[in-house]
Amino acid sequence: MKDLQFNRHRRLRQSETMRALVRETHLRKEDLIYPLFVVEGENIKNVVPSMPGVYHISMDNLQAEMDEVVSLGIKSIILFGVPAEKDELGKQAYHNHGIVQEATRFVKERYPDLVVVADTCLCQYTSHGHCGIVKDGKVLNDETLDLLAKTAVSQAEAGADIIAPSNMMDGFVAAIRHGLDEAGYHDVPIMSYAVKYSSSFYGPFRDAAHSTPQFGDRRTYQMDPANRLEALREAQSDMEEGADFLIVKPALSYLDIMREVKDRFNAPVVAYNVSGEYSMVKAAAQNGWVNEQEIVMEKLTSMKRAGADLIITYFAKDVANWLS
Repeated sequence: MKDLQFNRHRRLRQSETMRALVRETHLRKEDLIYPLFVVEGENIKNVVPSMPGVYHISMDNLQAEMDEVVSLGIKSIILFGVPAEKDELGKQAYHNHGIVQEATRFVKERYPDLVVVADTCLCQYTSHGHCGIVKDGKVLNDETLDLLAKTAVSQAEAGADIIAPSNMMDGFVAAIRHGLDEAGYHDVPIMSYAVKYSSSFYGPFRDAAHSTPQFGDRRTYQMDPANRLEALREAQSDMEEGADFLIVKPALSYLDIMREVKDRFNAPVVAYNVSGEYSMVKAAAQNGWVNEQEIVMEKLTSMKRAGADLIITYFAKDVANWLS
């Protein structure tokens, strides 16, 4: 054995302080974007059944929630609205007093330094649950773009710092950028859901957002999970159309895509740690099968290692506590 020659990698793993000294990837509170589901009505704080720890919150309970978020050191939130009324065109999405618009005003008036991201889509607001105008059973692309631009402008008018369109219509970034610029919101950036797969990991979110399609599915506009090169084409188009951030969604099963997007494009990359990824960990932890803190921190660190600059995650409050 004395004649063997080999590298002693374990020298840098001997203690926690040594491991921390050479750690390559770091997760910070500033990396986290916390999703909130705001609903119409009063005195509502109801847990989403499939997402323990995630709530439907009415405006009168939003103050307490935001106080907690800010006290934990979380710097950014993303708002999803669950309206009381829906119609075929999703008019509440772009109504000046829609639920996301009202929640945005509420938050920005009280916490002007908090970054508010507005999810820009129609699915929560349409009676059919699709992300665009439907005619004869088909989701119309170009006709939908006008409504998305109107939604983005109304959100910017309400004070949203970032517009995050999630609908996956072709040209949606170009349409929204044009709409924002025309309305004078040249400085409002777009966080595009550039790479959004048609994934089975979205089930609990649809429970939370009441956005399950009433017919068919979203495979004609969301991406085939088997495709890699298509993701790069989508990201390229969005960059050319004016996107400022690129979201990869879901995160965990698409870390390879995230790395390629980060390597190819000079823009901040955002991982969306989606509802199914959240609920599986919560269920396993509640049954005592996994250590929740350890598995969540490992999972989110893997997203940072794969190239994510920011992470949208329902674990944000938990992680902020653990980091403290």
